[in-house]
Amino acid sequence: MITLDEYRRQSRWSDPGPYAALLDPLPSTIPQLTTVVRNLVVHYVASGERFAPDRLAEIDLRWIARRLAVDQDRFDAPLARPRPVPDRVAGCCRDFTLTTVAALRHHGVPARSRVGFAGYFLPDFHVDHVVVEHWNGARWIRTDAQLDPAAGWPFDPADLPRPVVATPEGEREGEPGFATAAQVWTAYRRGEVDPDRYGVSPHLPLRGPWFLRNYVLHELAHRQRDELLLWDNWGAMSQDPDAEVELVDEIATLLLAADGDGDAAAAERELSRRYAADERLRPIGEIVCHSPTGSVTTMDLTD
Repeated sequence: MITLDEYRRQSRWSDPGPYAALLDPLPSTIPQLTTVVRNLVVHYVASGERFAPDRLAEIDLRWIARRLAVDQDRFDAPLARPRPVPDRVAGCCRDFTLTTVAALRHHGVPARSRVGFAGYFLPDFHVDHVVVEHWNGARWIRTDAQLDPAAGWPFDPADLPRPVVATPEGEREGEPGFATAAQVWTAYRRGEVDPDRYGVSPHLPLRGPWFLRNYVLHELAHRQRDELLLWDNWGAMSQDPDAEVELVDEIATLLLAADGDGDAAAAERELSRRYAADERLRPIGEIVCHSPTGSVTTMDLTD
């Protein structure tokens, strides 16, 4: 079972390596920390910036150490020193989140990334998203590190609302928050939500039942400190929405239980046991990266 102490330690993806000293002066409080993170990462789509192919390739940097290497090669300056928006390292929600998680862990704060869907970017559509969770001593607090609180969001980005996904319309009115992949998959399996309203975009085929099932596996991996790219595929992942449905149902149920819908400690233990024992669940050996750059590559992640 992954403990709070393990969430205080870096994963192989969040480890800043030789750039650890750059994290020393960063604040360990949110939103001060996320202000610094937004100075380091530029969203490859939401920013509206257009990137040359070599710059766009930055979105495939899995390791925080490599992202910091690119930043330091470009600026050679403390991380809080302002960077022009176009020159920040290109990434997505996962990179805002993992940079924040790395900094929190560096300061001994238990932190992890959560994979799911945000209902606050587009009307009538829930965009795939990754947010931060950190332990404040009493509870896990969810934070959207990508959002600037000064933009006037109708909620606190530093403490996201947790909507109940339990109606055919999706989230209840007035709760445009972040729902985990397990929540959405379970609601879909009960016939409570339209799966085509969850994905990358309403204008792309990257949505629907198969997308939800794969994101449950992404959520599990991130919870187990394997914070891979959202376009990495492995094991039981498939574009067939009916593939391994019972397995995904079981994992989603455990994820919900680990969040407090049942015996949380027992669910956490079982998630860790299943993750270690079942290679369909774990990104081990060869994974396939279907990058938004258009490239399809393989990588061997054998431990």
